[in-house]
Amino acid sequence: MEDKIRVFCGNSNPALAVNICEKLGVHLGQAKVKTFSDGEIRVEIGENVRGRDVYIVQSTCSPTNNNLMELLIMMDALKRASAARITTVIPYYGYARQDRKVAPRSPITSKLVADLLTTAGADRVVTVDLHAGQIQGFFDIPVDNLYAAAVILDYLRKHLVNDTTVIVSPDAGGTERARAFAKRLSSSLAIIDKRRSGPNISEVMNLIGDVHGKVAIIVDDMVDTAGTLTQAAKALREHGATAIYACATHGVLSGPALERIEASEIQEMVITDTIPVSDDAARSRKIKVLSVAGLLAEAIRRIHCNESVSSLFV
Repeated sequence: MEDKIRVFCGNSNPALAVNICEKLGVHLGQAKVKTFSDGEIRVEIGENVRGRDVYIVQSTCSPTNNNLMELLIMMDALKRASAARITTVIPYYGYARQDRKVAPRSPITSKLVADLLTTAGADRVVTVDLHAGQIQGFFDIPVDNLYAAAVILDYLRKHLVNDTTVIVSPDAGGTERARAFAKRLSSSLAIIDKRRSGPNISEVMNLIGDVHGKVAIIVDDMVDTAGTLTQAAKALREHGATAIYACATHGVLSGPALERIEASEIQEMVITDTIPVSDDAARSRKIKVLSVAGLLAEAIRRIHCNESVSSLFV
């Protein structure tokens, strides 16, 4: 595999890319990604990729626009270097929350990003837990939307789940995800009904289901400012939950998120490394980080070998 496959990465999450390479048994491709003094991005590919199957690992997380431009420029450089196939591995797909028009004259930025990736030369996209599954339809190229549920479920089974566990969706939109977790863990289900009064501001209203005397695990796809999450935890405590945990695939953790989690009723917050964890988050005793490197490495191996990827869609 070493002579036919190349894995490159930008500046967004090199540690994840290195872990993926270790699991694949290949070396990380040589690429220099630098920024000129005026902010322009410069990319130099330091090895031959002619006829190779190339994978670029790059989350479009904060700083979102810089990471997105790095990805686009790296694809252009590899395309002009005659790579046979370019697959973009985007563990966290930025702008995924702008997937529809929510007001007159507003953009659908997820579609714009999809067009940019395709035009820049992507032959395939691999991502993890898209905020909205229909974003796959924005692309005219194959998209593999993997799920980190397998990684998170394994951790929950080993450390948190017992006979009194209840899986909680923090809002109505996440009910399907929470139901899938509850089914695989043979646990009961609860749903929190909230009303959002403004951007990044939420207010917990009602709890549907029984959590009294139970261990509650809140399940979501991402945690951004943690407003929804911490208010959900407060509501669960008020309704008699004995212990409260939370898990999410993408730890955006922007703004006051860490402070809110530290001051909340949540005993442990489980996230994955689709987004690099800040030093403050890494030092937090409440934050537990799981790796999706094994999941992505297996997806890359199967794509390269033309094997089925469907069994990875838990």
